[in-house]
Amino acid sequence: MNSDPLNLIITGVGGQGNVLASRIIGECLIKKGLRVTIGETYGLSQRGGSVMSHVRISEKGTPGPIIPRCKAHVIVSLEPIEALRTVKIYGNRNITMIVNSRPVYPLGVIAGEITYPEPAKVRKALEELSLKLFWIPATEIAIRLGHAIMSNVVLLGALAATGLIPLERKDLLEVLPEVVPSSSKELNVTALDLGMEAVAITI
Repeated sequence: MNSDPLNLIITGVGGQGNVLASRIIGECLIKKGLRVTIGETYGLSQRGGSVMSHVRISEKGTPGPIIPRCKAHVIVSLEPIEALRTVKIYGNRNITMIVNSRPVYPLGVIAGEITYPEPAKVRKALEELSLKLFWIPATEIAIRLGHAIMSNVVLLGALAATGLIPLERKDLLEVLPEVVPSSSKELNVTALDLGMEAVAITI
């Protein structure tokens, strides 16, 4: 690893499955002999509020569960505005971001009380605030598979494809059957592979 600890943040809103994604990553890396700590912060998650997982990976120590400000190396976000909020606190000039392009509109937007920024403007801001941005249509990919919730697995595939952390497809294939229903195993593997392909197209 280029950094120790390697600091990864997975963020989104309640119900998108980022806590499950962080658990999968943690189990994959622990099986490889790495030390992993995970810290989680919640907004009003049951109402679509922010949910953030701090994943810290080390070969030689046990880092604290919360990443210091401006010290994240990678951000994976299931929602564009959550990505923007997170990078403003934990980002730096060398950060890489993997972001689901599909917004999740809060109740205020749905009720017409507030406006959601144009996705193109959010993308531009994220590009300016990061060294590299992978803008992945994870929800669209998952919807094509019949399950929008699988966008988290799509992004796991994207993360593995980047090589930013010591996570490989074979690691995910070992752990996924332990945490997803057996009836959806094949679909989850497809979601994983499509996420990897999406990164290959972006690169």
